Amino acid sequence: MPFGGVYEIYAKANKLEEQGKRIIHMEIGRPDFDSPDFAKEAVKLALDKSQVHYTDANGIETLRKAIVEKEERRFGLKYDYETEISIMCGAAEVIGVIMLTMMNPGDEIICPSPYFSAYKEQALISGVKLVEVPTLMSESWQLNVEKIRNKITSKTKMLLINSPNNPTGYILSEENLQQIANIAKEKDLIVLSDECYDEFIYGEKHISISTLEDMRDRTLIVKSASKSFSMTGWRIGYVLGPSNAIKYINRVHQNFSTCTTSFAQWGAVEAFRHGDEFINNMVREFKRRCDYLYEALTKIEGLKMIKPKGAFYAFPDIKSFGMSENEICNYLLEEAGVVVVAGPNFGDFGKGHIRLAYCRSYENIVEACDKIKVALGKL
Repeated sequence: MPFGGVYEIYAKANKLEEQGKRIIHMEIGRPDFDSPDFAKEAVKLALDKSQVHYTDANGIETLRKAIVEKEERRFGLKYDYETEISIMCGAAEVIGVIMLTMMNPGDEIICPSPYFSAYKEQALISGVKLVEVPTLMSESWQLNVEKIRNKITSKTKMLLINSPNNPTGYILSEENLQQIANIAKEKDLIVLSDECYDEFIYGEKHISISTLEDMRDRTLIVKSASKSFSMTGWRIGYVLGPSNAIKYINRVHQNFSTCTTSFAQWGAVEAFRHGDEFINNMVREFKRRCDYLYEALTKIEGLKMIKPKGAFYAFPDIKSFGMSENEICNYLLEEAGVVVVAGPNFGDFGKGHIRLAYCRSYENIVEACDKIKVALGKL
């Protein structure tokens, strides 16, 4: 059976690693940085103070305040910590809860493709139909907004956008965002904006669609501590949006997970309060890795890619090698010891591509690129 999904190829790589084979993991989107020491110390203190019980369903007040202050400080977003934010167990829960709260079974949500693979699964769980709109490398990954208009039906209730994007690394331009906003207002649609990689932008600035005229009240912003603070296992995600939506979203959330882990929330307070320097240092290093990866991969004959502008993924075109995406992934694992993910895991328009996560050490990236070049050269 061919392996292609993130967890399938991850399991196969682990078996090879146990057998003594040198493996470089570029399949999982997990920063290799440790979580901030000051956040970990705050968790220890919270445990010592027995802050181990239920919290408010929408998160402790101190964390909600710390998050909205950070959002205003970093991105100029202004939200009320009492009524316009809900903290949940990671961005994945947030997105699923939003679909369950804001949409009915049979409703449609339009999403640019390629997309984060969990979107489709969450739509299925919610009884919602995810409608894919292509973004193509041949069009510099920029969204042709007329393709959205052509997909809108009487059942369309929401648009789901993700910028910076996983898996392609593209950023929606301000012009693109304005066009999306115009359609949302014209057709009375909600916009679910996944901005989990908002800090990982190289040479440009992050723009939230919520800041455009008349969009704040129809936009739900999803973010987390997972990437920005390298706190993936802490499971701290949150949604920012108008109070009349948040109060219902929070009711659904509290019946799934009750609340986010209490002591993790206290640790996250320190990350959001004092983590700006930590973020800046990590993003500088990721840009260095991105620069190297792009230069190295584009020198490989037959491999085509556009330099990522954000997030920490590359999504090269591998069609010239005459192999399926899964075949290429398995070949690179077995021949080079490098783990990558097949593009179709990220939607119908991921075909012909593979995803590499460059959130590994610089030295590992250099080694991986050398090994990929040798392996593909044999084809």
